[in-house]
Amino acid sequence: MGSATTLEYCELSDIGRRRSANQDAEVVLVPWSREQFRQRGWLFVVADGMGAHAAGETASALAVEHVPRIYERAASRSPPLALKASIEQANAEIHTRGEASHDLQGMGTTCTALAILPRGAIVGHVGDSRAYRVRGTTIDQLSRDHSLVWELEAQKVRVEEMVPRNIITRSLGPHPTVSVDLEGPFPIEENDVFVVCSDGLSGQVSDEEIGLLAASLSPADAGAALVGLALVRGAPDNVTLIVARAGEKEASLDAGISPWPLTDVAPAPSARTVPWRLLALAAASLLVALVANPSSDLMKGLIAADGAIGQSLGEGLAQAVAFSVAAVAGLLCIGSLLSAVLAAMAPSGEPVRVLPPGSLLGEGPYRTYDCAATEARLDGIVDSVESAADGLASAERAALLDAVATARRTIRSGDMTAAMRDTVTAVATYRQAVNDARERTSSDG
Repeated sequence: MGSATTLEYCELSDIGRRRSANQDAEVVLVPWSREQFRQRGWLFVVADGMGAHAAGETASALAVEHVPRIYERAASRSPPLALKASIEQANAEIHTRGEASHDLQGMGTTCTALAILPRGAIVGHVGDSRAYRVRGTTIDQLSRDHSLVWELEAQKVRVEEMVPRNIITRSLGPHPTVSVDLEGPFPIEENDVFVVCSDGLSGQVSDEEIGLLAASLSPADAGAALVGLALVRGAPDNVTLIVARAGEKEASLDAGISPWPLTDVAPAPSARTVPWRLLALAAASLLVALVANPSSDLMKGLIAADGAIGQSLGEGLAQAVAFSVAAVAGLLCIGSLLSAVLAAMAPSGEPVRVLPPGSLLGEGPYRTYDCAATEARLDGIVDSVESAADGLASAERAALLDAVATARRTIRSGDMTAAMRDTVTAVATYRQAVNDARERTSSDG
């Protein structure tokens, strides 16, 4: 992969502290050549399943199976079209499977797919899993939550604490079709970090904390610290994330970028449609013009002083009327013929829409926060770790409190680099204690 990419990534999924099964799923589609990166880039997908029994697990597994497969198969289309089609077809597959089985009926899943391409990062999104970009000390939420809370906030409704924050308004599976949000392409700079995660992470760890850990650590260390902090906070849901740091070769290109088609080009028709109505109008107009021509033998007799029209209107007025009728009919004939020719030459089907370089789909980023390392921010993490110590065995609790004390001293010293290191160590100590407890439970069972 050395010649194809300089991106580093980590993917992790944890069952959490209160769930008996993991209904989250994630997948990474790696470009194994420079040509693959140019055509379809990297693809990161996170899905958070919903449904009783094994339905949620099935829905999220189907999402991470079908989205990358369909996206790669559709690589000849523009990336936005390929990404949208992959999520729409995954939805159809999940819905069909749900309708075919009583145990799976109504199953659903979120799906957030992030593609890293030479032109930038694009997001295809349904549900409340999230995609973030961290640049320096700033974190941007690139996706919009399809949740009750976000819908109320969009309508300027004051959201009370009692409003459930886990009610989503859109997901893959429950319905035959789904509306897919497309966002981007967002420009990429070297060392930009992208995080795609389920709400098991974003519900327990603040955006600022996600940005702080993702920016300060390697993807592997950041992933471990973020999962660890979610566990510290109780992890009531499954926690799944992908952390990816862009390198030099993933930085967005400024030149040589072509517009992306946003609609498929319709195949050329085998034969053009003949505009019969316009041709019929042109023929009728020509006939009227010929008949009304004042120099024709028929019209001469009618508009003469002793003719039928001449007697009622007078010869002069009759001639003027006949000339006007002939002129109007002649113009209508010419106009109808021109319209018929243009209609026959016009391309059939809808015009192809494109996304020019520099333009964006969607309205993201939707939220932006400062995520710099500060004493207050690190203290908040360490406070959470100290609070979580009460649930541990005595030896593990003592080791954790020692790590907490070390972190606090370093934070007070003002050395933010060392403070980050010791804070992450405290989080890692708690995560290790949780994993040790799980192993003991597993062996006892």
